[in-house]
Amino acid sequence: MATTRQAHTVWEGNLLEGTGVVTLDSSGIGEYPVSWPSRAEQANGKTSPEELIAAAHSSCFSMALSNGLASAGNPPARLNTKAEVTFQPGTGITGIHLTVEGEVPGLDEAGFVKAAEDAKANCPVSQALTGTTITLTASLV
Repeated sequence: MATTRQAHTVWEGNLLEGTGVVTLDSSGIGEYPVSWPSRAEQANGKTSPEELIAAAHSSCFSMALSNGLASAGNPPARLNTKAEVTFQPGTGITGIHLTVEGEVPGLDEAGFVKAAEDAKANCPVSQALTGTTITLTASLV
């Protein structure tokens, strides 16, 4: 069964001086302020589209990797995934780097890296972002 999730943003003012609020409608877990300076300079307590993409990508990748490892007989004890989305004003998103550290009993480093590469290529968020260069560092702890 397909699912649809919703969020909305209310923006006031021009790009450089305006501000907005992103609301996560489906979950109802919060409203988050956004602004151009928080996107192109320092976050200063506000979020950005890139941070929201990083959150989506790190969680999707973790789910895909967990499923792939478990399906191969090596369920992870723990995965810690960081996604870094690079934004260049005037150009856009120039890349995403995923870093994952895993605790996977019974699996060697090469097997973990192979499973992580597969998750990187096949998680739905990675597939949605195919126009962006996605790199990966994977290691066992």
